[in-house]
Amino acid sequence: MARNSGRVGDLPPPPEPLAVPAVDAHCHLDLMDASVDEAIAAALAVGITRMVTVGIDLPTSRWQAEIAAAHPEVRAAVAIHPNEAAAGVDEATFEALTALARADGVVAVGETGLDYYRTPPEQHAAQQESFRRHIAIAKDTGRALMIHDREAHEDTLRILAEEGAPERVVFHAFSGDAEMAKVCADAGYVMSFAGNVTFKNAEALREAAAVAPQDLLLVETDAPYLTPVPWRGRPGGPYLVPLTLRLLAQTRGTAVDEFAAAIAANAERTFGPW
Repeated sequence: MARNSGRVGDLPPPPEPLAVPAVDAHCHLDLMDASVDEAIAAALAVGITRMVTVGIDLPTSRWQAEIAAAHPEVRAAVAIHPNEAAAGVDEATFEALTALARADGVVAVGETGLDYYRTPPEQHAAQQESFRRHIAIAKDTGRALMIHDREAHEDTLRILAEEGAPERVVFHAFSGDAEMAKVCADAGYVMSFAGNVTFKNAEALREAAAVAPQDLLLVETDAPYLTPVPWRGRPGGPYLVPLTLRLLAQTRGTAVDEFAAAIAANAERTFGPW
């Protein structure tokens, strides 16, 4: 199964392979402009040997879990995306999601969280309630919590504190500044940076990446979205992680091989062994 991403243009060419294997901490294999087998093969060819594919509702979460069960390179995250949760989520859905989160190959509850960019204020309460339920599911199932936080930093951090965060928390496509990175670091939250950190106007993101502790960093694509420079706007895939990883290593003044090894170790510590 592959659903067109709606992005413009052909898939970018592959980057120079990494010498040390790394991980794509967040992608959507169901939205690729390539088959799952093609996406995995392209990633393996450049040194991205593992990836986490992420659901946004119950049907896509089930699909991710099935793909993870069938492909040893893949693990799954399952959740109701905050934009999907804005109109409310019924109890049966939460029960089904909890059962799915326990499946072999599922390593995270996500992406969940808050998105105030696309959601009007009158629907914030429904998003917040869904987020609280997802936190409980993550703790109940022992999975990492994968957070989508868009223009909602204060409430996201507040709800995590009020509910008591799970042992492992990942801010997917981290969107905060250096000060928020320090807050997350103090709490032990992992910060996963996507291709938008390479964008010309993303200086605040690069400043955040520079101050975050290395053992709390992950790299992701959010593919097919947030494709890194120089291919911004084109459909992406896990095989483009090396572009973002190299930019982050340069930003931090770290050797690429050392940084790739750290990312791989962080992914295993966050999601468990593949």
